[in-house]
Amino acid sequence: MASSFAAIAGGIGGVVVVFLGVIFFICFRSFRGRKYSNRNSDSASSDPSAVVSVELKRGGSFGPSRLFRMEELEKATKHFDENSLIGCGSFGLVFKGLLCDGTVVAIKRRLGTPKQEFTEEVARLSRIQHRNLVSLLGYCQDSGYSMLVFEYLPNGSMHNHLYDTGKESATKLEFKQRLSIAIGTAKGLSHLHSQHPSIIHGNFKTANVLVDEDFIAKVADAGILKLLEKIDDAGPSGLSSFNAFKDPEINQIGIHCETSDVYSFGVFLLELVTGRDASHIDEFGSNQSVLDWVEKQLSSEQLVDHRLLGSFTAEVMKDFVKIALRCMSFPGRYRPTMETVVLDLEKILEREMMHTTVMGEGTSTVTLGSQLFTN
Repeated sequence: MASSFAAIAGGIGGVVVVFLGVIFFICFRSFRGRKYSNRNSDSASSDPSAVVSVELKRGGSFGPSRLFRMEELEKATKHFDENSLIGCGSFGLVFKGLLCDGTVVAIKRRLGTPKQEFTEEVARLSRIQHRNLVSLLGYCQDSGYSMLVFEYLPNGSMHNHLYDTGKESATKLEFKQRLSIAIGTAKGLSHLHSQHPSIIHGNFKTANVLVDEDFIAKVADAGILKLLEKIDDAGPSGLSSFNAFKDPEINQIGIHCETSDVYSFGVFLLELVTGRDASHIDEFGSNQSVLDWVEKQLSSEQLVDHRLLGSFTAEVMKDFVKIALRCMSFPGRYRPTMETVVLDLEKILEREMMHTTVMGEGTSTVTLGSQLFTN
């Protein structure tokens, strides 16, 4: 009898222990859940993409992008003071900021309500890391604004170095330097196209080629076009006006593709050679005007930027211009891939380095554009 009682007592005791264990487990999970919820609330109380934000901060599968607090960015820009304003792009106003850790950043800001699509696209773009792409460091959605935080490039854009007559570039951009910048830019675009699925820039132009303190080229605004299409119901209206870099075939097929970026890169190469701003062609806009501009440059006695005289060889310049024209071929299927363009430009640089090393600096004569193609 005593043994039976002991057995029953032992069984009850075991049940009690299990029961208490279950209660403890439930309480523990409840506490963890509240703590996790509070963390979400603290980080992005008005952001519907809080779960994605937490994963980003943890360095999870969404990528290395960082969720910035509005207070951080306000402090970095002195509350977005006009003295911190350095430009305006397709995404919105651009501010220069100094983070607490001493990092200098470029902050792009536009009006916008928090959207999950915005956060997910930022996470995807932040995973695209390359020496010749401007790095996306993070984002913020707060107080009616959507913001992107990028690395800051101190030497600005190639557009400024080619056309800003208000100040002299600290470094003279000779042909070999422009060729190196073209190669770096091509590598950046090629890396975008090599992604799965491929990333189309869609708004490539000279102003989106930035250079660092060593004049290493970095492509800016990669993927911004698609981001704007996802978060703007009406689409990125700022891109609808005439654009000399826009592939005319887009009007026929209705979408941007890899060959569209290749066409834009061809216009960029011509700007590097001529030193003339393609965006000034026919402000009312027509596709034929771009082709007329190209033909005019090739028949001009001043095809080559006068600042390049004495820094190139005619044979190499001829091949460089040929690559630009191939990039602008019609129909688009005849254009080379950006990977091929990189290889061709590298061969040209190798030849130019060899010629200028063995023979001294290049020709100082002005070559007619048409004469470049007589042989």
